[in-house]
Amino acid sequence: MSGGILVLNGPNLNLLGQREPTLYGNQSLEEINQELEEMASATGIRVEFFQSNHEGELVDRIQQARDDFELIIINAGAFSHYSIALHDALRAVNLPVIEVHLSNIYTREEFRHQSLISPVAVGGIFGFGALSYRLAFLAACEIIKKGVRSKG
Repeated sequence: MSGGILVLNGPNLNLLGQREPTLYGNQSLEEINQELEEMASATGIRVEFFQSNHEGELVDRIQQARDDFELIIINAGAFSHYSIALHDALRAVNLPVIEVHLSNIYTREEFRHQSLISPVAVGGIFGFGALSYRLAFLAACEIIKKGVRSKG
């Protein structure tokens, strides 16, 4: 089955709801995924989720997405700031990408201010907690509806 949205989550996002709730909120990743699943069901768009703490597993999943999905939503966590491998994989699959972060990376530590994902993304949503994912899903639906293939 092709089409739909792949939602990728990087390192430590499996600890949402437990890890620094004042910064990242109280919702677990499973709860966020369930909300997106409900939105997908209401819109008729297929959504699939993948989380890994391992860069290579995320690269593999991005490469596999090429023929199976229309768009990728990604919260690469700390990998956002230094993973050339994720940047290259996202560029190679030629799918629209929406970057998500629960916190506003631009109001945090200096090393978080640069994202290697942003240059290959059609847009990014930062700082709205779990709402960032829902906003990204709504944007993804519009992008799919308009038939945008990739950035640029």
